[in-house]
Amino acid sequence: MIRTRPSGSGQRGGISGRLLIAAAVAIFALITYFSTRQTNPVTEEVQNISLTPEQEITLGQQAAPEMAAQYGGLSQSQEPQARVDQIGRAILRGSEAGTAPYPFEFHVLADPQTINAFALPGGQVFITEGLINLLETEGELAGVLSHEIVHVVGRHSAEQIARAQLAEGLTGAAVLATYDPDNPSSQQSAAMAQLVAQAISMKYGRDDELEADRRGVGYMAGAGYDPRAMIGVMQKLDEASQGASPPEFLSTHPDPGRRIEQIESAIAEQFPQGLPEGLKP
Repeated sequence: MIRTRPSGSGQRGGISGRLLIAAAVAIFALITYFSTRQTNPVTEEVQNISLTPEQEITLGQQAAPEMAAQYGGLSQSQEPQARVDQIGRAILRGSEAGTAPYPFEFHVLADPQTINAFALPGGQVFITEGLINLLETEGELAGVLSHEIVHVVGRHSAEQIARAQLAEGLTGAAVLATYDPDNPSSQQSAAMAQLVAQAISMKYGRDDELEADRRGVGYMAGAGYDPRAMIGVMQKLDEASQGASPPEFLSTHPDPGRRIEQIESAIAEQFPQGLPEGLKP
């Protein structure tokens, strides 16, 4: 006797199996993310991070040469490097960042055209000659370095790695659940899931930038610099972009105007009686 399978039963079984696997992938990603909670010893913030400080240091030191090479290597000019070292060390001495378990190193990159500064996990801080040349005062340079130091002690890179792993797991689950090789429209659903994951990562990036600005205000003052100099940095970055920067919603860096508002608010909150006298501009 020949038995026939009801029409569509194989397809339903395949879909059901994909949904179960997708659910398992999503649950595993969520459990992995939320089970790795650590209290930041500097900021006292509870964070979802899987890396140890030692692993952060190793990652940053391994990545540093490659990152420097992308900007023409390290600057051969001793004066800006000495100035960056001096200001960076002053910020560490005058703030909670000095208690962080990271061997901070400050690097001036030889690129005279690119306006950029960034920090790798574990204390590797970089600034291009192009950005240094754009700045006018020590206070403005201190603002940039304070911002990047906050990224390190805030463990923002480690948080981003954990979030990226979570987003990758959830995106993979969504793609698995929605993709149907016999249905071309399901490919659009898979692409949309990836875009959503990317947008989430961008939002977290903007929040980190604003936190670095807010904490950087206190770091600057602790090192003897007027935190209002950070407003000058934002204005210069806005002018340098000449309107060519992407919309804030699609950028990991908030609009300079919004950052200025946040900096002014942070100054008023942290110094309600006014800034101390004698701060360097």
